[in-house]
This record gives sequence, C-alpha cells and structure tokens, in this order.
Amino acid sequence: MARTFASSKAAERNFQKALKRVARIVAGMVQTHIHGSRLSDGEQMMRLLREYAKVLTPWATRVAHDMVDDVARTNRKAFERRSRTAGMALRGPLAASLEGQTARMLQHRQVELITSLPIQAGERAQRLAQQAQHDGTRAAEIAEQLAQTEQVTVSRATLIARTEVAKANAALTQARAEAVGATHYQWETVEDADTRDTHAAMQGTVHRFDTPPTLGDGMTGNPGEFPNCRCFAVPILHGEPMGAASLEGQAA
Repeated sequence: MARTFASSKAAERNFQKALKRVARIVAGMVQTHIHGSRLSDGEQMMRLLREYAKVLTPWATRVAHDMVDDVARTNRKAFERRSRTAGMALRGPLAASLEGQTARMLQHRQVELITSLPIQAGERAQRLAQQAQHDGTRAAEIAEQLAQTEQVTVSRATLIARTEVAKANAALTQARAEAVGATHYQWETVEDADTRDTHAAMQGTVHRFDTPPTLGDGMTGNPGEFPNCRCFAVPILHGEPMGAASLEGQAA
C-alpha cells in the first residue's frame, strides 16, 4: 500500500531515544554551572561541552549509521513491494551509487546535528545569562528559562529525531525514484488531526521531485522535508497514470 512509503516509526523511536540520552547529559552539564540567572563559569562550561561534542562523535556516527540504515531498509521494502521492475532496477549500479551517496550525506548531517546539541545548549545558557546582566528586572524570568534547560534540550532532540528521519526517508525515496527513472510523485499525508492545514491541502496532488511545490504557508519543499513533517512521497513509476499512486493495493 502507499502508506508503506511513510517514514519508519521504529527508526524514529530509536533515534529519538538515543538523542534524548545525549540531551539529558548535556542539560546536566549546563545546569551544574547555573546559579539562578547567572553562570558560575561560562567559559569553562563551553570548554566542557565542546570536549563532550568531540568525544560524542564516534558514538554519533554509529547512531546516525543505524538510523539511516533502518530508514533505508524500510524504504527499500516499499519500493520492492510496489513494483517488481523497480525492485530489479534498485539492484543495479546506478541505484547502488545514488543510494550510497545519499546515505553518506544523511549520516554526515546527523552527526553534525547530534554533536551540535551540547554547543547549542551552552550557547543558549550563555545568551540568557547575558540578558540577565543587562536587564536585572527580568532576572527571575531568565532564571526560570535557565531552569528549563533540560526540557528545551530534550524538545530539540525530539524535533531533530522526527524531522531527520522523515528527511532521510524523503531523500532515499527521491534517490531510488531517480534510479528507476521516476520523475513524479503523489503527496500523501498521515491524515490525522495533527496534520497541518497547508499539508492536508496537498493530499493526493502530483509533483515533480526536482520542482518542489510551494505550500499555502509560503514554504517550499517536497513531503517530509519540513520541520516536524510526517508527509511522504509515493513515486509514480513508469506505466502508471498520474495520480494513481493512492490506488496501489486496492486490487489485491
């Protein structure tokens, strides 16, 4: 069915769990330097966070590889279920090259995002502490914001997990579509109450991979490429009528 092209929930859960662990460690490192609306030693805090980011890199590389591998495996199954011809093409040299290039790009991006968690948490704390120094009337408010360091960092980790798994799925779908000569896709949403109106309006519409549409909110992109987006593209393979992607599986 068309929904098999949706991003992997298991990959998202695993990636989110890993990133949340990092977020909580980072938050603990930052919070040891927080005293009300002040930082005890902001420079030392940033040194420790930068060191942690470096130490984190090999682990982040493994986690990124596992996430991309999980998404790629689910995505490959979707293509193979959809068309025996496409499945055969996916085993060719062009498919292997495009998939490999895309996977490497995705893994590199994930490592950068994971290792950015410590730095961004520290920079946020420094920025807030500096605001408190310049505006003493907001010290209590800023102290409360600093106390929310863990919540904010975990929330960012959660957003990264959902967004990046969807982006990985979108990138792999496009790479595999290009490998079999598919140029168009049908936009699909998960069709629930949390779907943004501008995304719901795209349901069932057909577009070219290389010409992303502009949505009603002014944002341009293919499904799965927006922050927190759960939409996905269903490639239209050779011989299928435009807009027929959602009919897949109904005759079975």
